[in-house]
Amino acid sequence: MSSPLSRPCLLILLITSSNIFSPTSSKSTLEPNQLRALQSFNIPTSTDPCSEPSFHNVTFCDSATPYRHLLSLSLSNCSSYLTLTFTALKSLSTLQSLHFQNCPIVPITFPSELIASLKSFICINSLRKLSSVWLSRLENLSELTVSNVPVNASGLVVIFGRMKKLKYITISYANLSGFLPNFIDSNVTHIDFSGNHLRGSIPTSFTRLDSLEFLSLSYNLLDGEMPTSIGDLISLKNLSLASNSISGPIPDSVSAIPGLVHMDLSSNKLNGSIPKFLSQMKDLKHLNLANNDLHGVLPFNLSFIERLEVFRVSGNMNLCYNHSVLSSKLKLGIAPCDKHGMPIFPPRGKDLSWDDPSDSYYDDYEDDDGGKGRRRRPNKVILGVSIALSSIGILGIFYFLCFKRH
Repeated sequence: MSSPLSRPCLLILLITSSNIFSPTSSKSTLEPNQLRALQSFNIPTSTDPCSEPSFHNVTFCDSATPYRHLLSLSLSNCSSYLTLTFTALKSLSTLQSLHFQNCPIVPITFPSELIASLKSFICINSLRKLSSVWLSRLENLSELTVSNVPVNASGLVVIFGRMKKLKYITISYANLSGFLPNFIDSNVTHIDFSGNHLRGSIPTSFTRLDSLEFLSLSYNLLDGEMPTSIGDLISLKNLSLASNSISGPIPDSVSAIPGLVHMDLSSNKLNGSIPKFLSQMKDLKHLNLANNDLHGVLPFNLSFIERLEVFRVSGNMNLCYNHSVLSSKLKLGIAPCDKHGMPIFPPRGKDLSWDDPSDSYYDDYEDDDGGKGRRRRPNKVILGVSIALSSIGILGIFYFLCFKRH
């Protein structure tokens, strides 16, 4: 069995397709200093990393002569004993993408040449711990992903202060605290700050990101109301604000987002009624409004609910559905409405699921004013006991009469 020091990292090197199929790519080898750098990372280099990729060592290089260069390096499942040296990283200054996954190694200050070249940096469950200052130096990035890595920062402002080219941002489950930044470059298309300890309200500046397609702020400590101008996010396709303390109504401006596909507002403190306009959003496929304080009659019909891939509204105690429009077989997790649009709750102490029509505790009846009401069904246990006692009584009388005759 090999020692941890000799265990190789999984290496993936990528470039644009125009370089991958270059007719000269098989005529050159990797630049010697870069080859030595890979060897210092315990990556096998017995074959040319540029011309002979393997299943565990997939390598593509540019077509430069006399030596080729790495444009993208991905290290996966590294040994914890692996050490990144400044010299090795400096020789890799042609890298445009640097990715780490499951590499619990100690981070190191990157050479300025590498910082200037990098366009994409991805770090997933790797590098043990990062700081906002360390990340802020990567100012030429267009893509930044940090996930399941503690980041020592009191907020996000320090990280993004000098990053003017970012389009794709993910810093999730990174133990971040503080507030959301008031300024993010308008070219950003993807923001994921989920799974942190961010607090405060959502800045209205976020709604000015008219190129934004993905926004996830789930699993934080955010409060306040959703910005009324959220409808200005005209490119948005995915909106997830789940598991915060956001209150207030769902803004009417949401209806102005033409291509919204996914909306998860579950586990907040949203109140008011559910807007009917949601049923008119033709691209919507995922709608989760569960576990809020929403009330009133569910404004959706069967055709809308059936075209959704995900639909959840349970956990809204004052929300109900019109049983003449929707069947209890849908298992919505909310009560049916009475004629006043109020939920019909089971009697106190009765643990009743609204989801299973076979367990329904009520039958319809005509009340005094001709409207539909509810009456209680006989309790099956009490009915059974009554029948049993009656049978015993009849049997006792029979034996008594027989005994008296003799």
